Amino acid sequence: MSNASQPERISDAEQAVMEAVWSAGRPIGAADVAKAVGEERDWSLATVKTLLSRLVAKDALAAQPEGRRFLYTARIERADFVGRESKRLVERLFGGRAASLVAHLAEAEALSAKDIAEIEVLLKGLKKDAGR
Repeated sequence: MSNASQPERISDAEQAVMEAVWSAGRPIGAADVAKAVGEERDWSLATVKTLLSRLVAKDALAAQPEGRRFLYTARIERADFVGRESKRLVERLFGGRAASLVAHLAEAEALSAKDIAEIEVLLKGLKKDAGR
C-alpha cells in the first residue's frame, strides 16, 4: 500500500466502502465490496461501483484490471485516515484542543470505566515520553 498524498474529504458512504477494502486486506472486487456493505446499507452493486469510482478519483483507492473487472486496494492506511479525521474533528468542534473533546465526553457520560482506564494508561505513556 503506497502512502498517497492527502486525498479529498471522504464521505460517510465512501468510508463504509473503504472499511470493506481495509478489512479485506487484499485486492477486492466490487461484488465483494457490495457483499460486505450492500446488505447492511441496502446498496445496489451500481451504487457500490459509483462509490469505488469516486474513491479512485480521490486517490484513496487504486484500481487494477483483472479480466473484465477491477480489483481495488487502499492507497491510504486506515490509521492515517483515522488520525486525519480525528484531528479534523478536534479542530472543527473543539478549537484544536483534544482536552476539550475528552471533557465533553466525560460531561456527556460517554466514557466507560474501561475508556477512562485506557486514557489513563495513554496519558502515563505520554508523560513518560515527554520526560525523556
